[in-house]
Amino acid sequence: MIDLLLSSANLPDGRGPIDIAIKDGRIIGMSPGIEADATTVIDATDRLVAPPFVDPHFHMDATLSIGQPRLNVSGTLLEGISLWGELKPLLTIEAVIDRALRYCDLAVAQGLLSIRSHVDVSTTPLVGVEALLEVKRRVAPYVDLQLVAFPQDGLYRAVGAEENLIRALDLGVDVVGGIPHFERTMEDGARSVKRLCQIAADRDLPVDLHCDESDDPMSRHVETLAAETTRLGLGGRVVASHVTAMHSYDNYYATKLTPLIAESGMHVISNPLINISLQGRSDTYPKRRGLTRVPELLAAGVNVAFGQDCTMDPWYSLGSADMLEVAHMGIHAVPMTSRAAMAWAFDSVTLGGAAAMGFAGSAPPAWWCYRPVIGSKPSDCAPPALR
Repeated sequence: MIDLLLSSANLPDGRGPIDIAIKDGRIIGMSPGIEADATTVIDATDRLVAPPFVDPHFHMDATLSIGQPRLNVSGTLLEGISLWGELKPLLTIEAVIDRALRYCDLAVAQGLLSIRSHVDVSTTPLVGVEALLEVKRRVAPYVDLQLVAFPQDGLYRAVGAEENLIRALDLGVDVVGGIPHFERTMEDGARSVKRLCQIAADRDLPVDLHCDESDDPMSRHVETLAAETTRLGLGGRVVASHVTAMHSYDNYYATKLTPLIAESGMHVISNPLINISLQGRSDTYPKRRGLTRVPELLAAGVNVAFGQDCTMDPWYSLGSADMLEVAHMGIHAVPMTSRAAMAWAFDSVTLGGAAAMGFAGSAPPAWWCYRPVIGSKPSDCAPPALR
């Protein structure tokens, strides 16, 4: 006897019609023509059955706060940062919990069941941390919520940020975060990457850094992150988020950097909605698109996933918790509109995000080797070992 049988379903990889047997909340069989008694049978003919959507990069402490205490009139990153600085002293635990729970309801309604959220630990009290730890407890039955201790004003630039980060980890925050390009100097940025990776290694925790979210071709902290990931053996526990400066690197340096990222085993998260909105704002023409080098990273075997980043907050007045909207923007902005690329984009907001979040048993996307973009066959390269 099984709990649920989905009959005649179609799968994202093209298989179908296929039956899916579920017992105690787990899939125990997938094949055509399963014959079993089931408490519930759902006819999935002509329907797509897919893994849940995953958002590996979000800011839940700020979500749905649009208009508080004022609107971002210019729509720029710098005004958003300034506005967040104005809002932080006004935050209360109750208000953050309320907004975050409303966002989780919106997410679940659209099949988004796993979210990694950065939470600002730059200043005390740790209102966002306390609030989101409570939200994590409440939504645990239906949302996998990971929290990143994020010193948004800089690990060294903000007084007491490292102590706050350690305290947040002691309270139960899951991931070590950082923002090296926001430190006062390139040297401080590199030093912060090394310190944050060492904290993660000492505590056996993942690392997820806002890395080179800039148009500056000299912002190259992802190189240090890749080196530290390899040196400390952190592998698939490390994520470089945004990495938009790669759109401004000269090709010679990019061809040196990309294999180093692949060698380290780290993941890369691109956030199409926000990156295309906030980057390249000072350009006249030609204008940069603002996204990292997604096809080239995929071709090298790097797991790249798309994230939502923001929804109706100081940085972005739009957004809807719809990861298909994120994938849709990604394939246009990169651009990646081949049949293989569009299939990968769906994987990126399901399997790819799950792999970046480190879920046990999760597999990276089927489109590890994105060779069509450079003219060779997918069979020309094998997927890397999973870490």
